Order: sequence, then structure tokens, then C-alpha cells
Amino acid sequence: MNKRIPEKALNDGLKIPSIGFGTAWIKGAAGVEVLIHAMDAGYRLIDSAFNYENEGAVGQAIRKSSVPRDELVITSKLPGRHHAYKEALETIEESLFRAGLDYYDLYLIHWPNPITDRYVEAWQAMIEAKKRGYIRSIGVSNFLPEHNERLVQETGVAPSVNQIELHPYFDQTEQRAKDDKYGIVPESWSPLGRGHDMLNNEAIKGIAAAHSKTPTQVILRWHIQLGAIPIPRASSLAHQKENLDIFDFELSEAEMHILSGFNQPDGRLWNQDPAVYEEM
Repeated sequence: MNKRIPEKALNDGLKIPSIGFGTAWIKGAAGVEVLIHAMDAGYRLIDSAFNYENEGAVGQAIRKSSVPRDELVITSKLPGRHHAYKEALETIEESLFRAGLDYYDLYLIHWPNPITDRYVEAWQAMIEAKKRGYIRSIGVSNFLPEHNERLVQETGVAPSVNQIELHPYFDQTEQRAKDDKYGIVPESWSPLGRGHDMLNNEAIKGIAAAHSKTPTQVILRWHIQLGAIPIPRASSLAHQKENLDIFDFELSEAEMHILSGFNQPDGRLWNQDPAVYEEM
């Protein structure tokens, strides 16, 4: 594992890097090159999904990269249209075939789709896939506390990770506290909250200047100190390196409070409330 990036232990014992690389909209031959640069820059946690249609690019980048497979933590996600038990298992197998991998380190249910209400069935398939050796660790994405409570109550198995929208305008305090009861680690998608233009916020720019860092680095550091794993996406090598350069400074309690003070009751960037949103 890359020694520059601290690790976090999940509730099933797997250790993963405390920052990852998001791959939404990164695909094709150009995407392979972006991914190789990211691995060369130091990323070891790579986040993908069946619905990103880039598992093949991720697998190709792994094969072309100089980084050994066993140093990488590769994630993918089960789409909502395949929550039925048999379909879920077949989809996980297809994910592996697409990427040309023997296993995924982490596999998540992408959305709970509570109206369709088959996420417990999907979770049972994930448990079976882990037993078969397809996956090292199983988790969820965009699950509300009541969804995770039900998984634990009906299967006895808690997710290792919950990947959720998390940024200063939507800090998910209650969600994180309830997940923590089961040792579920939060992963932050859209960690920079670009729709809120936080990078140009004067207070954040002031904190950045005080630490000789960029606003991006300050926001990512905020995630780290919350105990969350941010997974920013960056196409350029310069931004990839910038995003990793966050482990040589610390925000004060007052600075953390300033960033958390931007929180809004519903600061979601997109109209995707997990209580009603149905992913296909």
C-alpha cells in the first residue's frame, strides 16, 4: 500500500486508503490514461460502478499500470435494475468479466431503490458473493440509516462502507453518527461540492492561505478529519497530485467549525433523495 496515504480499517478487517479516486465519466482509451496517471500519482483506492460503464477501462489501466494488483483497492457497484438475488450475482460476475479481474476489493449496492424494495435481497446476494470470493468487502452507497438498520436486522451483516453525498454544504452529521454505530465508514462522493462553488468561498480561501494550501486541499482535509474517505475525480495529473497533498497539515477545531457551518438542511447538489430516488 502507498505509505504516503494513511489507511482506515473497515468493520470486516479490510484496510483501505483514506482517500480514493472517483471515476464517473472517465472511460475509454483516454480514461485508461487518466487512471494510469492517477495510480502513478499515488492513488490506490479506485472507485468505479457498473453504471459508469468504465469497469473495462479500470481493468485495462490496472494491467498497464506499474502498480501491483495487490496494492490496489478496486471498487464497483451493483445497479438498481439488478437487485433480484440471481441477477445480482450474475451482475457481479459480469463486473469481474468486464474488468478482467478475479475479485473486487469492495463492492457496493449503488442505491437502495426503496420503492422497488429489493435491496435486502441484493444484500443477501452480496453476502453470497463475498463467500464465493468475488468480493473482499461489501458495502452500500446512498443508504439512509433506516436502510442500513434493516440490512443488519434481517441479515446480521452490516455494510463496511456507505458512500454518500458529503461536503460542507451537506455534512450528513446524523447519517454519519447512526452509521458509526455499526462501524460503517462514510465515503464522500462529490466531496468538493462544486455545485456550491465552495472553491471560491472567501472563508475557505482564507483558511487555505493560512496553511499555504488550496481551497480544494482544505475541503478534502475537512473530510479526512471528519473520518470520511473522500473520492474526488480529477483528469489532470496536477489536480490528482494536489488532491493527495493533504496529509502534512491539520485544520483547527475552529476551522473545522467554519467549514461545517456551511451545512444546509438539504444541501444536496442533485435531486436524488435516497428515500424516493430509483436508480436503474
